[in-house]
Amino acid sequence: MSKALADVLREWMPHQRWFGGKGREWADVTEEGFFLSRSEPVLSVHRVRVTYADGAVETYLVPLSWRAHPEEELSSALVGAVPARGADGADRENYAYDAMRDRDATPPWLVHLVAASTVGPMHFHPAGVAPIPEGVPGDVVSTEQSNTSLVYGQDAIFKLFRRLEPGLNPDVEIGEALRKTENPHIAPLLGYIEIDDPDGGEPATAAMLQTFVRGASDGWRLATASVRDLYAEGDLHADEVGGDFAADSERLGAATASVHADLARVLDTEPADREWFAATARAMTDRLEAALPVVPQLEEHLEGLRAVYAAVADSPEQVVRQRVHGDFHLGQVLRTATGWVVLDFEGEPARPLAERRQLDSPLRDVAGMLRSFDYAARHMLVEQPDDPQRAYRAQEWAERNRGAFCAGYSAASGIDPCGDSPLLRAFEADKAVYECVYEARNRPNWLMIPLHSLSRLTAAST
Repeated sequence: MSKALADVLREWMPHQRWFGGKGREWADVTEEGFFLSRSEPVLSVHRVRVTYADGAVETYLVPLSWRAHPEEELSSALVGAVPARGADGADRENYAYDAMRDRDATPPWLVHLVAASTVGPMHFHPAGVAPIPEGVPGDVVSTEQSNTSLVYGQDAIFKLFRRLEPGLNPDVEIGEALRKTENPHIAPLLGYIEIDDPDGGEPATAAMLQTFVRGASDGWRLATASVRDLYAEGDLHADEVGGDFAADSERLGAATASVHADLARVLDTEPADREWFAATARAMTDRLEAALPVVPQLEEHLEGLRAVYAAVADSPEQVVRQRVHGDFHLGQVLRTATGWVVLDFEGEPARPLAERRQLDSPLRDVAGMLRSFDYAARHMLVEQPDDPQRAYRAQEWAERNRGAFCAGYSAASGIDPCGDSPLLRAFEADKAVYECVYEARNRPNWLMIPLHSLSRLTAAST
């Protein structure tokens, strides 16, 4: 079946949101799998190795559920029909479905976690700190892009890491470390799954299970609702509108400082030396040079950006490097009745795993959130880019909430993260350059948002 299934997967995978090789030419694809459950439906797990025409190789994890006949209610999850031979020797077809969207195929993951099973190359590691629900199906979370998650009732959320890389995923590593601190701003880790490397290398993290955060509200939705409230009030300032978000932003700053402090307490830290500052500046400059052909509009900010990055190389700042979130924005936080919860310590999924596990400055996370406030404030200007009143109010909202976040962080940590820091300015600018490339390729109408921010960030350097 392997060749036939590989051909089916070759047709199906490029259309999945989590597949990172869209638009790239495939040279070869192979798969190897094993059965995780032989009950009805049969559940198999496959490592799919994609070799691209340029020689690059990526490995993806694809769980499949199998049916003897087509299931109409699963039509949107159909992967394909695979030829097979029945026990009577007759030719027939088995129907493969995306097992993460087949509710009947979802219970075995938690059954094996509870039992701390080893199934084929897959090893299940329960954390042993809280009960893991059994006997309930998981419902797929439809908003994700890089991974696939299942919510089991109101108790647990299961994340499958689609792209496999050797080593412990930062989301598991940091989740395990922070669980021991009992930090109130994280969702406790309940367990994780590893899969052996077929070539004898370090195992890869296949999945993790966390406590599900009940009754929570997404930070991005809350922030953008506040912006809409402000736009609807033509004669009120940001601090006069009922939906003012500044108090939440201040509490979010304090929560971020708390998480950073605990990360520094339980994981490695290291003072940043001059070489680190120089290497950081070089990497930012390299990303800028690579972005210029994609976004020609960056040319007008080129001198200012180079000056911002050069200031990092010469910065006298005292920085202690530590583990950080690495991809911090309003979509990675939830507000509950008791405060903010930070999610997804996986880091930027596009970066290699080894890079995501490196020590960094907490200012990278601060910069990510400050950029997110700018996006929340200005995203509605895309519809009316020439409205000066809206532009003024967007700037007012962004400045108010950026300041509140920094005040909350400072009050909780004793460190002002948003003072006159060349490193913070450079982190923000570097993130905005990344956003420019993303918007140019995916949402050209949104390119105005990061370009506007670059005008602000480079103003003091030119």
